[in-house]
Amino acid sequence: MSTESQPSERARQMRDKAQELEQAAQRATDPAERQRLTAKALHIREKSERENGRGSGTMDPM
Repeated sequence: MSTESQPSERARQMRDKAQELEQAAQRATDPAERQRLTAKALHIREKSERENGRGSGTMDPM
């Protein structure tokens, strides 16, 4: 079974990747690299929301 056919799994993977990039950005010492990583994380989060709906897969009731 492919993870591509499981939207909630794909959404989780995208959120995890965005989280990893944000953490890498916090550790980056080069401002340009920090900006690049932050922008990429934001892009992934936005794409996840478009594909899977805002808050997809979260436990937050509101």
